Amino acid sequence: MTLTAAPDTGERKTRKSSPGAPRKRRSGRLRRISLPYLLLLPALLLELLVHLVPMVIGIAVSFKELTQFYIRDWTTAPWAAFDNYSLAVDFDAPVGEALLNSFLTTCLFTVLSVGLCWLLGVATAVFMQESFRGRGFLRTLFLVPYALPVYAAVITWAFMFQRDNGLINHVVHDQLGLTDSPPFWLIGDNSFVALLIVSVWKGWPFAFLIVMAGLQNIPKEIYEAAALDGAGVWQQIRRITLPALRPVNQVLVLVLFLWTFNDFNTPFVLFGEAAPEAADLISLHIYQSSFQTWNFGTGSAMSVLLLLFLLVVTGVYLLLTSRGRKASDA
Repeated sequence: MTLTAAPDTGERKTRKSSPGAPRKRRSGRLRRISLPYLLLLPALLLELLVHLVPMVIGIAVSFKELTQFYIRDWTTAPWAAFDNYSLAVDFDAPVGEALLNSFLTTCLFTVLSVGLCWLLGVATAVFMQESFRGRGFLRTLFLVPYALPVYAAVITWAFMFQRDNGLINHVVHDQLGLTDSPPFWLIGDNSFVALLIVSVWKGWPFAFLIVMAGLQNIPKEIYEAAALDGAGVWQQIRRITLPALRPVNQVLVLVLFLWTFNDFNTPFVLFGEAAPEAADLISLHIYQSSFQTWNFGTGSAMSVLLLLFLLVVTGVYLLLTSRGRKASDA
């Protein structure tokens, strides 16, 4: 008897894929898509707990007549509607007039501080592009103010600004003889100058670091070609460096503006809870209105107004810079 093998009819032509394969591919795709959101989840939760929740509570407090009598349970404070906002923007009343003066002082301080930080940062970064002996040491030295803790740095400046035994008056009055008597730096009109010096001292290294990183993306061949065409140093900076640094400078100026306008640590550590009128920044003024007069409703209303102002300024700035970028690209 002869045995013959049965013909392989359907299995050899096509092999059906297992039903679990599409499901595995689909789960792998979902895992790849959801991975970035899972990695961002801790940061989002921290942002929610640290910033968003207190901001919502602060907005709710701004509509209440919250004083020291209702601190234990702020939800029982009487409803004030927009009375706190009306009090804050009534510039003929003492509260509104003091807030306006603080706002104008903060604007002037921010413009000067941001401008000087940017100017020193750009000038130093451009100078540090050239190779010379000791460049690495100077780069490290210039970053020391940015690396120091804010409280340690400002306390050191507060000691140096002391009238009778401070280093500043020892140099300005005793050694150089520039003044008839040792000036007061932490009270009076000189307090604004002292605050500006400390702010620029601790802020310009950040501008230097960002601009120095941005300069690394400019090819040296462009400068060499410009030098062959007869362009001087100032013409190279004006025609090559500054236009190439425009995206970096746009972000840098915005960050410096927000940091400086909202700066609370520097005036608080330098002057204490009560800053002189010449250096009454709005962040410290809101703190005094809330925690010294115990009127948290008015202080919260001032904070909300400050938030709205910063949002408007930031939005307008981003709109203008985006239009300028599109115009330059066209």
